[in-house]
Amino acid sequence: MGRASAAAAVTVAAGLVAVGGCTVQGADGKSHSPVHIELPSTKPPSSSSSPSTKADDKDSEAPSAAGAPVLWKRGDSGRDVRELQARLRQVQWLFDGPTGTYDDLTEDAVKGFQGKRGLPKTGETDTVTWQRLKKMTHEPGKWDLYLMGGQPAGAPDPRCLTGRVLCIDKTTRTLRWMIDGRTVSEMSVRFGATGTPTREGVFHVYWKSRHHWSTLYDSSMPYAMFFSGGQAVHYSYDFAARGYSGASHGCVNVRDEAAIADLYAQVRNGDKVVVYW
Repeated sequence: MGRASAAAAVTVAAGLVAVGGCTVQGADGKSHSPVHIELPSTKPPSSSSSPSTKADDKDSEAPSAAGAPVLWKRGDSGRDVRELQARLRQVQWLFDGPTGTYDDLTEDAVKGFQGKRGLPKTGETDTVTWQRLKKMTHEPGKWDLYLMGGQPAGAPDPRCLTGRVLCIDKTTRTLRWMIDGRTVSEMSVRFGATGTPTREGVFHVYWKSRHHWSTLYDSSMPYAMFFSGGQAVHYSYDFAARGYSGASHGCVNVRDEAAIADLYAQVRNGDKVVVYW
């Protein structure tokens, strides 16, 4: 490929990134496009006949997908779509989600995966595409499926059923805002790392700080509602970007800024906080 052709390919790839949205931080701390993008190689084809071990190399004998039943396509949603997205993340064809909704990014990722395997690039997940993907990946764990939140909340702890309570469940990683046993709102949360765990027990909000800045960790803690020493419920930019790939220093992180802004406006000093497994 000449210099002009290579430059054109880079320009096209840049356009794709712009359409797909902003880049996101991967677990390795590097920026990635939400969908895997391949540029044409500038190297001549290798004459080596030895088999490649790279997961994304095309199969020597790709199965035919002609007439294969379609399992999921754009517009579908549910747990199966969430698993599809988690498996596409494993082979680095998708960096967004999983969200549980078969959106344009998922469709583009499936097309890329199909093209690399020599399958028709429909963007729809048929039985042949699905079986090929399953052979290349492992069964996603619970928090692979809910990397960015979305896990349904469990039944509230009995201590949450009276009064005004921030009911925080470590098992389902959810926060319920409850008043007299009624759930007003729910949101996904994340907790402290192993060395800085979030404390369990019954506490009370003793201080609210809308634009709080942590001098200890030199980081922003918007909408902070302190309940135990330096531990607070607050919005986290890192959680919004990386999901459960990261952790807090003991605080209860919220990734939905609109949700915590609304919660912050309702919570008062003295409201109960229950943190439990």
